[in-house]
Amino acid sequence: MSDPKCRDTDYIDFLIASPRSFTCTEAASVQPESNDPPAHDAFTRLLHRLEPDPETLWREAEPSVTKTRGVLVIDDSTLDKPYARKMELVSRHWSGKHKRVVMGINLITLLWTDGDRNVPCDYRLYDKGNDGLTKNDHMQTMLATAHTRGFEPACVVFDSWYSGLENLKTIRGLGWRWLTQLKVNRKVNLNRQGLRAVSETAISAEGTVVWLEGYGPVRVFKVVSQHGDIEYWATGDVAMTELERLVHAEKCWAIEEYHRTLKQCCGVERAQVRAGRAQRNHVGLAIRAFLRLSHHFFTTGVSCYEAKAGIVRSAVRAYIADPLYNFS
Repeated sequence: MSDPKCRDTDYIDFLIASPRSFTCTEAASVQPESNDPPAHDAFTRLLHRLEPDPETLWREAEPSVTKTRGVLVIDDSTLDKPYARKMELVSRHWSGKHKRVVMGINLITLLWTDGDRNVPCDYRLYDKGNDGLTKNDHMQTMLATAHTRGFEPACVVFDSWYSGLENLKTIRGLGWRWLTQLKVNRKVNLNRQGLRAVSETAISAEGTVVWLEGYGPVRVFKVVSQHGDIEYWATGDVAMTELERLVHAEKCWAIEEYHRTLKQCCGVERAQVRAGRAQRNHVGLAIRAFLRLSHHFFTTGVSCYEAKAGIVRSAVRAYIADPLYNFS
């Protein structure tokens, strides 16, 4: 059996450098000149040959994290696949970008951040039709894995989608603090006055301790934006101050930056392959590409967007120095 002509790092380098097209055909077209360069079939076989395994991401991410500091953020994002008709893993999901249900692949990520570095440590792809696992199941599995790996975060932060009782109890069982948003109709009990929606309860900006139905005492904060929008944040740490809540909530935005960079700089949602295994490998390799761009940003101060633009800029500069298409 002959050795493969391309490796996972070859594909990762292609994802980082390519400005627009992220197909296996394009990956083969841009390979350096050699006696026997890899054809597009070699990259296609790569995506089908690799074992989709988040452990590979963790081995590369581990040196960049401090397990006893920072926060863990959990969120999901829909990878748009509007034209997919026979592509595995694609189903209907809510999209925060489009503000409606769209066709796509749902990516759930566990991100570590200390405010300076954003490091994806684990991920899952939603495929309940085949594996029977919900988003909450994936969340609990990733948190249990993080606990096994030795994480002791200052807090675990997530939005209201993941604020179900089982998730809150899972985090409490791991001995960690959590911070989340509550939907306005979530039932709480203030001073034994009976269960009522949190929006109908007297909650202060500094935080009010209430009894969360099915869980126990929590501290809830009422946050009013300058536009008048109201959010309710809750934590299992009844001693948490509003300043602590604000610090952790601001770090929560790191995962939104991660999702945007992953899509715009790493081509995570633009793989033109049908098989679920190939899609899983493309997503995993795209996240590892983000890891490299993020590390470069932390060590040099050059953003992921500027680093990617610099690659294209060099190619444009070389062409202008020796243009191919003219009338001479």
